[in-house]
Amino acid sequence: MTDNALPLRDFDEESEETDSETELLIRHTHSDAAIANSNNNSNNNNHNNSHGQRRRKSSTGYGGIGAIGSPTSGSASFLGNLFSLGSAAGQIRYRNERSRERAKYSNSNSSSGTATRHITSETTSVQTKLAQLTQTDASSGGVDGSAPHPTEIGAPNGIGPHTEIDPENGSSTVFYQNNRRRSKGRSIGNVCKMCLCSCWKKWFRPRELRARSVNLGRSNTEKFPPNEIRNQKYNFITFLPLVLFEQFRFFLNLYFLLMALSQFIPDIRIGYPYTYWGPLGFVLMVTICREAVDDLRRHQRDHEVNSQKYKRLSATHGSGYEMVPSSKLKVGDVIIVEKNERVPADLILLRTSDRSGSVFVRTDQLDGETDWKPRLAVPYTQKLNRDADLHNIDASFYVEKPQNDIHSFIATFSISDGSEDTGLSVENTLWANTVVAAGTATGIVIYTGCETRSVMNNSQPRSKVGLLDTEINGLTKVLFCAVLGLSLVMMMLKGFGGPWYRYMFRFVLLFSYIIPISLRVNLDMGKAFYSWQMQNDDNIKGTVVRSTTIPEELGRISYVLTDKTGTLTQNEMVFKKIHLGIVSHDLDTFHHIGQIIQKLSGNLMQQQGSLSSSSSAGESIKPMFAGNRMRRPEGWREWEAVRALALCHNVTPVSDDEDNRSVSTASTVTGGNNSPTKSVINIEAPGSTDTEHQYQAASPDEIALVKWTEQVGLTLIARDLNTMTLQVKTATEDNDILMQYQILQLFPFTSETKRMGIIVRESKTGQITFYLKGADVVMSSIVQYNDWLSEESDNMAREGLRTLVVAKKMLTEEQYNDFEMRYNAARLSITDRVAKVAAVVESLEREMELLCLTGVEDRLQENVRPTLELLRNAGVRVWMLTGDKLETACCIAKSSQLIGRNQGLHVLRSVKTRMEAHQELNQFRRKQGHALVISGESLEVCLQYYRLEFLELATASPAVVCCRCSPTQKAQVVALIQKHTRKRTCAVGDGGNDVSMIQQADAGVGIEGREGRQASLAGDFSIPQFSHIAKLLLIHGRRSYKRSAALSQFVIHRGLIITTLQAVFSAVFYLSSVALYQGFLMVGYSTLYTMFPVFSLVLDQDITSETAVTYPELYKDLSKGRSLSYKTFFIWVLISIYQGGVIMYGALILFVDEFIHIVAISFSALIMTELIMVALTVRTWHRLMVLAELFSLALYLISLAVLHEYFDWEFIWSYDFLWKVSLITLVSCLPLYIIKFLRKKCSPPSYLKLS
Repeated sequence: MTDNALPLRDFDEESEETDSETELLIRHTHSDAAIANSNNNSNNNNHNNSHGQRRRKSSTGYGGIGAIGSPTSGSASFLGNLFSLGSAAGQIRYRNERSRERAKYSNSNSSSGTATRHITSETTSVQTKLAQLTQTDASSGGVDGSAPHPTEIGAPNGIGPHTEIDPENGSSTVFYQNNRRRSKGRSIGNVCKMCLCSCWKKWFRPRELRARSVNLGRSNTEKFPPNEIRNQKYNFITFLPLVLFEQFRFFLNLYFLLMALSQFIPDIRIGYPYTYWGPLGFVLMVTICREAVDDLRRHQRDHEVNSQKYKRLSATHGSGYEMVPSSKLKVGDVIIVEKNERVPADLILLRTSDRSGSVFVRTDQLDGETDWKPRLAVPYTQKLNRDADLHNIDASFYVEKPQNDIHSFIATFSISDGSEDTGLSVENTLWANTVVAAGTATGIVIYTGCETRSVMNNSQPRSKVGLLDTEINGLTKVLFCAVLGLSLVMMMLKGFGGPWYRYMFRFVLLFSYIIPISLRVNLDMGKAFYSWQMQNDDNIKGTVVRSTTIPEELGRISYVLTDKTGTLTQNEMVFKKIHLGIVSHDLDTFHHIGQIIQKLSGNLMQQQGSLSSSSSAGESIKPMFAGNRMRRPEGWREWEAVRALALCHNVTPVSDDEDNRSVSTASTVTGGNNSPTKSVINIEAPGSTDTEHQYQAASPDEIALVKWTEQVGLTLIARDLNTMTLQVKTATEDNDILMQYQILQLFPFTSETKRMGIIVRESKTGQITFYLKGADVVMSSIVQYNDWLSEESDNMAREGLRTLVVAKKMLTEEQYNDFEMRYNAARLSITDRVAKVAAVVESLEREMELLCLTGVEDRLQENVRPTLELLRNAGVRVWMLTGDKLETACCIAKSSQLIGRNQGLHVLRSVKTRMEAHQELNQFRRKQGHALVISGESLEVCLQYYRLEFLELATASPAVVCCRCSPTQKAQVVALIQKHTRKRTCAVGDGGNDVSMIQQADAGVGIEGREGRQASLAGDFSIPQFSHIAKLLLIHGRRSYKRSAALSQFVIHRGLIITTLQAVFSAVFYLSSVALYQGFLMVGYSTLYTMFPVFSLVLDQDITSETAVTYPELYKDLSKGRSLSYKTFFIWVLISIYQGGVIMYGALILFVDEFIHIVAISFSALIMTELIMVALTVRTWHRLMVLAELFSLALYLISLAVLHEYFDWEFIWSYDFLWKVSLITLVSCLPLYIIKFLRKKCSPPSYLKLS
């Protein structure tokens, strides 16, 4: 019999559940002779047994694996037979595994024949073996040898195992009754576990990101996340659990919850339960209402953004589209995005209003870069006649799984007609939160909601806890230890006899007021008041506090991390200065250049008049100023510089008058694999030629240059794939001159070359000119020798201007033809194409004629410079994190005076290895006091190898500029500063790419920019402009922290003093665990009688707003946390112990006969002491403070007259009560006032010296 004869059921195929039910089908495949000799000398059986033992599941729980042998004695038990069956099972399992392996290579027909031949012997073998088992156990009653068919072998009581033999094939089945019962319970447990696991996977497990197919023209059945912007912290289900969890994370609230629960136990109940549950419930209600209001506001703001309407193509509507809110967009929807509209989801671009299929988008809200990015439509869909035809094609997109990389994308466009698939890249996409700069774009939604690139680069909103709350939480733990210590001392004095643990817990309850539950109420109400003050400050109008839990964090800031574009700058480029070598022009003298251009226009007209006659006569045409350089007329420098700026760029003129223009477009693909594709538009204006033009380009710098040339009289009016048209203003507008240029080659700007060039041929003269512009560091070696470029570029850089050097080179026809031949050959090269193309271009960049040096300013936000200087003087270190280029970041750092006048600037060059990072960090270490500039790539390398060393150097630097930072990197930088320095951070930004940074920082500030409100909605605070951050920190942050510190310490003092009274009282009266003040007196003490004066401390201020701004150095002390520290805490503890002891012992000494007189004297002195202590703490009186003091005093006097249960009416009106209370109050407060007066005179704080 072969091993693969029978495809038998194997133990290894059974799960734990089926094993537990113990329905084991055992079909033995050995012959009787083999079984009989297995215990003696069968090596094969031993080999099989060992393999079966190794392969057996441990979860089956059956016996050891051994050979089934004949019975050795009459006393063999049924358990031995069971082990024998287990051994057979092991052998069968091993043979089955071998059978499955061999079955792959054996013939199916022969296998079936073999199985048929061996079934009979299999049946006989098993029947013989079971008969032996029956005879063996017959004497013990375990097996009935005369069982009918099918043969049953089992215990007589029905509890033990029994075996059934099938008479047809001889198979046997062993059943175990006990295991079957256990299996039922185990099955129910497994069902419950499966249900819980499925619910967890459905609701809580992160969604699996995977690639997808998106159909065009057909519906998509797969479900994807909704396209919603969500900045909420909670939903309807999680609101109450999460809020309660956040509250009971604080030891203070958890402690009082336990104390309140203990009042349901009669043996340890003290007083009335409402004295514990009332304050706790009030605290929780205030917190729940505040969180609900804050989250409701976030929901309303999100709803406003999600409700923005977009056009969605629809075949059923007569207009061809329907207006739907962005939250209703789904994967597969085809939408239309108009000019200046925010892209609501990640799209693949299908069609554009530009016939070339290109469109420009602004991505500064995604990556922080100010340059406009060209995007290309899918070629097949762009060729369709109209958008409605998209419904008539059967095509699909296979796109990669969602990821957070905004610079890469892989997808495939497939058509069902069998044509070749089209590969798509990031140039074919429109990411969410980008803005269409010009024209109209039609795209298909591929990612929505949380799967979009912008959201995946953002972190989840977290519940922020202020540093003050953390410090107070630590103090409450100290107070709890004091409660336990005081209770233990009382028990040691009392003795541990009887139910001492009950007395111990009663003492803990009596002293529990040392941890005041009203502390949370006062702090939360104070924070709400601080937030209201910020929003109603006329000096920072437009400020919105979106999170009322952390206003005091603004008073502890050590690092401010800010974005550049839209935060420090307005992203508006202004042409400021041009230097021509011998003369410099700025805003005041630009009109002189315009006058020169108008004068030279006459020469141009004369030249154009002679062109036709010269060309007909066959004479050569000389361009303007083509003679000897020494004989050039006045104004040639200005003319050449202006013409170079008007020609050397990638700018496209666009007219807003849609009715009076026709658009013809083409795409210009420049040399090199990495060169971007630019869209150029040719405007044909049939009407007047003085139509006001707008410009679009990949860089706002180029737009500023072209606008300036238009201002001085040379206007770019048209551009297409091969030509460019300039218009020269003349004295009479009717005679304006048009100059045509043919574009021969275009070399785009790259971060490696740091320059761009263009070769043009003037249409009428045929003159070929190569224009080049770039950064001074690379152009200085390209232009001819001069003695002014380096000095003037440094001067402009110190003024914060972005400089460009412009040069030209005249080419003959032969020179250009030779260059073109070499250039085309390099572009066709298979290997090292980029390097060969660059080498050919560099062959032209030699000994070029220097024309001018330009200076462009990125206009800063209002009052940015004084704001940064205030922060620097306040001891706050400012870091600029931007996604823009390194050169731009350096210019803004200088122009905004982020870097001080006396500070150097160290640029950490690009590093890629550990050795390079080590060298650069050592070099920076030697430059103490220098600001640091580093790129995102170098930052990653430094953090990978030298995290601690880099952070030490960077945090010690006066300023840091991180350029080319992704949104995720910005958040990582904030987290690293928090972890390394343990200081508080504030992040300021205005774009969607700043949301992660804002949410990670201890205090996130969003600016409502022109490009959207996403950062504003995600921030804890929202301001209209960056300059408000100074007053937000120096004034409101200072006041919030100072007031909260004073308020919290005074509330703790209020609990400490009454606990001291209780301790003295219990110690004097035989260590009894009886409350000194019962019922309403305890509740009224912390609410009606002292709440208003204590809470009025939120109106206190140590210095005026003018002083805080005039002397920002005062802010430095706040980061040290001296207003609330263990030192100040223990000072208040000593004050409380002194006052509590004076009041209690004074009342005991002065009372005469009744206990109620002690209560009246001590409680009245306590209330008066608290009111006087508030007055001693106040630094600047407010009329509401006076009103609160008088109101509380009046309430207490009324209570003396009304609460006869607690006060003796006759004693209250007696002279003894008055003088005793006055004496005790005077003794408790007068020494403290004397100490405060002496301290103010001998060692006044710094703010008092200024005032």
